[in-house]
Amino acid sequence: MKDFFEGIADLHQEVLFLPFHALRDLQAESWWAANALNWVFMLICFAAFFYWMKQLKEYDKEGTERTDVKSHEFLG
Repeated sequence: MKDFFEGIADLHQEVLFLPFHALRDLQAESWWAANALNWVFMLICFAAFFYWMKQLKEYDKEGTERTDVKSHEFLG
């Protein structure tokens, strides 16, 4: 049973963490290259946020939202 768990540990340390080890080694050479994937994700998030805001603005211009429904009486 001990060999089974050591095999799982070896799999994670030697195989599945290889990309992280490569990023760690790349960090010493170039911070920008090591963080390129983070920058890509940030650009995608900004694009999605601005698209979402544009859609909300268009929806608000249509005026189709029901404003007569209130969840609680004290909200007016």
